[in-house]
Amino acid sequence: MRPQSVPAAKTPRRRPPSPPRAEIRTKTTQVHGVTLQDDYDWLRAANWKEVLREPEALPADIRSYLEAENAYAKALMAPTRVLQRELVKEMRGRLKEDDSSVPQPDGPFLYYSRYRRGAEHPLICRKPRGGKGRETIMLDADALAEGKDFFDLADTAHSPDHRLLAWSADEAGSELHTIRVRDLASGEDLADAVPDTTGDIVWAADSRSFFYVGLDADHRPSRVLRHRLGEPAERDTLLHDEADAGMFVDIDETQSGRFLLISINDHETSEIRLVDLTQDDATPAIVAPRLLGRQYDVEHHGDELLIHTNADGAEDFKIVTAPASAPAAEHWRDLIAHVPGRLILSHLCLKGRLIRLERENGLPRIVIRDLASGAENSIAFDEEAYGLGLDAGYEFDTDTLRFIYASMARPAETYDYDMGSGARVLLKRQDIPSGHDPEAYRVRRIFAKAQDGELVPISLLHRADLAPDGSAPCLLYGYGSYGSAMSASFRTRPLSLVDRGFVYAIAHVRGGTEKGRRWYLDGKREKKRNTFTDFIAAAEALVEGGFTARGRIVAEGGSAGGMLMGAVANMAPHLFAGIVAEVPFVDVLNTILDDTLPLTPPEWPEWGDPIRDVAAFETIRSYSPYDNVTAQAYPPILAMAGLTDPRVTYWEPAKWVARLRATMTGGGPVLLHTNMDAGHAGSAGRFDSLKETALAYAFAIQAVGGGWPDEAAAREA
Repeated sequence: MRPQSVPAAKTPRRRPPSPPRAEIRTKTTQVHGVTLQDDYDWLRAANWKEVLREPEALPADIRSYLEAENAYAKALMAPTRVLQRELVKEMRGRLKEDDSSVPQPDGPFLYYSRYRRGAEHPLICRKPRGGKGRETIMLDADALAEGKDFFDLADTAHSPDHRLLAWSADEAGSELHTIRVRDLASGEDLADAVPDTTGDIVWAADSRSFFYVGLDADHRPSRVLRHRLGEPAERDTLLHDEADAGMFVDIDETQSGRFLLISINDHETSEIRLVDLTQDDATPAIVAPRLLGRQYDVEHHGDELLIHTNADGAEDFKIVTAPASAPAAEHWRDLIAHVPGRLILSHLCLKGRLIRLERENGLPRIVIRDLASGAENSIAFDEEAYGLGLDAGYEFDTDTLRFIYASMARPAETYDYDMGSGARVLLKRQDIPSGHDPEAYRVRRIFAKAQDGELVPISLLHRADLAPDGSAPCLLYGYGSYGSAMSASFRTRPLSLVDRGFVYAIAHVRGGTEKGRRWYLDGKREKKRNTFTDFIAAAEALVEGGFTARGRIVAEGGSAGGMLMGAVANMAPHLFAGIVAEVPFVDVLNTILDDTLPLTPPEWPEWGDPIRDVAAFETIRSYSPYDNVTAQAYPPILAMAGLTDPRVTYWEPAKWVARLRATMTGGGPVLLHTNMDAGHAGSAGRFDSLKETALAYAFAIQAVGGGWPDEAAAREA
């Protein structure tokens, strides 16, 4: 397919509609002797917790404003309606409509998911392992979603005896999941229903009970409980109730299936408690008490625990062993020593072997260690940029390791790797029904020089025949928080931009772990500004390299990456043709000052505690996008929100857009699109979600192709 040129948008001759005007209802507060003025605090519903459960409870004045914003965004994007439909058609054409996962073996069955052609949600299935016998559809998520405005199947877990399937779903987008249990013989759900959970499920070994995490009244995951089948949820056994509002609680199990892992953590400290899944009356046992700054997670093999940790100054992590009967830190012994710059991301134990996923020089690899001999071999690929991941499956006693490889130009490939012989078997290559030639694209990795001399990696995808003459538009994506690394994996959706002549780029800015743990630490708290200046440096490097030009770059980021979008809009508006901020965390100061919000206390290690720490207050105040909107021209901005989002609440982008409009001296437009039926992740259906991506991409194409009339003029009309 030859690249399509980006059409120059024709400026409409008719007067554009006037944007909504948010009413000013000023609220002032005093913090550390500083007066904070918020003209749009009223957009935060006083009953926001109720709205998470019942969206129709949103106060009428707020609903009216959000609906007016949606109508305005729809009107200004009306010239792109045909383009949006084309984008949806293209992106859908790259999805295999009857796709299925590669079956995972467990005992007598192979478990997998698949889709019916045209279906939004999956079928959860199994079939006999030997190849004889018919498929059983255990759960039909499309049928469960029928008639609902929102439905997201969060987790499914079959019982160890293979008779039952526990499943969890969210029906509002607010991440309040109810767990139910299906009898696989009858195909009917049992009477058991456990509401207000995170959705995660771990079965006890006897298949008579399961464990889950309950959400408290403030929507915090704080309690671990055991539900015994046939008992009402009100009688569930409490195993852990976390008193520290600054800690998250989640659950998992060791690959051996022996232990439930109760993980209590924030962004820099962790504590794990083990529950023996084979004992009906087992109580949690602490591995090592929480110690500020020490992180660890646990696997199990035989009589030992294998612990992945940053203890003893191991900034990029190491792996230690400890007796399962005496796991305290004084018994930890190094097995895989710390190597600066080699970040150990995760580990997995299969019988006789330790597998670790690590990253060095920005590239991942899998290392397999024979626990008896200490011999190691690795899996890696010779490419400038690629993604690599483990699929642990269900079994422990196996010689087969499954992994998934992809690059920005090459669709995902799923392999089974024989750890004895080293042989690889390709099980599946991601099918692109509309066609895809990897050789028609070029993947590159370049580096931008940051203000302090650090080199910021940038992964690029563009057509192989693109000339680096500065004429191409560019979509530059960034995140840069929580240590999350942006994988250079295959994504089908950006191809709709790349095939129109765009360069698609990922800026691996500080705040992620692409260059090790230090890369993360240099982009948090008092060093957060590095994230923003790295992104700006990446944009400048793309210009200097001839990949694009100033004013031809559309920046994109979501959640904490949306905060990055708000910051660079304030700092370097001239660089960008447009900015797409998805569920953007832009009201940083007010949110982190409010300890009644679900995520605020656990966020303090990431951003600082502005309530008790004056320096943290001043740092956040210096970059919080909402608080730093100034009287200047801004590029076109599209902010996207979800009404029932418990992570980045809907009022953050709503307030930001209102302040931008009231303050900016030119440029724009500034658009707000709120999904009134969804939360943080947007629409849950695999095709419905394409419409939101199409809106963002049409905005990007319009922004670089001619733009809109000056919004300031529309405001004054």
